Amino acid sequence: MTDPAPVDGEPNAVPTTPVPPVEVPEAPPAKLWDRMRDDPQYAPEHLALEAVRRLGLEAAQWAARERALRPDAPPEQLADQAVRKFVNHARLSGAVSGAAGLPGAVIDVGVLAWTQARLVLHVAAAYGADPTHPDRATDLLVLQRVHKAAQTARLALGVAAGRERAGALFGSAGDRALGRVMLQLGVRLARMAGVRAAKRMFAKVVPGAAIVLGTWANSSATKELADRTRALYRAAGPRQLPGPRQP
Repeated sequence: MTDPAPVDGEPNAVPTTPVPPVEVPEAPPAKLWDRMRDDPQYAPEHLALEAVRRLGLEAAQWAARERALRPDAPPEQLADQAVRKFVNHARLSGAVSGAAGLPGAVIDVGVLAWTQARLVLHVAAAYGADPTHPDRATDLLVLQRVHKAAQTARLALGVAAGRERAGALFGSAGDRALGRVMLQLGVRLARMAGVRAAKRMFAKVVPGAAIVLGTWANSSATKELADRTRALYRAAGPRQLPGPRQP
């Protein structure tokens, strides 16, 4: 990745009153699945936008709590903690999924991409980048290799956001061939999560393969993403994270 991490502007003061932790879904919410199904071409962009909206505040609050408990902890230590947590989440999601066939494979890679987004936002917060900033959606798409450069990622995010608003106004384009849509959605999400769709589908149709292959593929892809994420935010240098905002 060649583009530098975005600068998020002047930091805000960290509030002195405790902020209750936000509750976040462990998997993409139903409305996001609907949006991605209706617009599978831009599924990664829809997921990145929703992840920053839904998960950014959680990451900001986590970083604020950890810094309050361990004010001398370096960013690398906080990043280690976040990486361990979400690599374990990814490994678990690859082992316990019970849905079969193509829909199950799509669910698997969608949950994995969502977990990886949580990892990226927590690592960003560990290094002092604002996880609620819209630029984190751009970072997600470049780090997950959906786009090669930040400029094209921003353009695609703008298109996806426009299509999201249009869908809310005018509804979906009509009935689609469900199998074709699910396949396109699965391929796009698998690419985002760093897992080949063929491997995920193989794991769904060969008895006993899902647990071994799913666990290995999820953890391996997530560890590689963690390495890229740490390199990006470490290179940006120390920054002070803005205080968590009320939801």
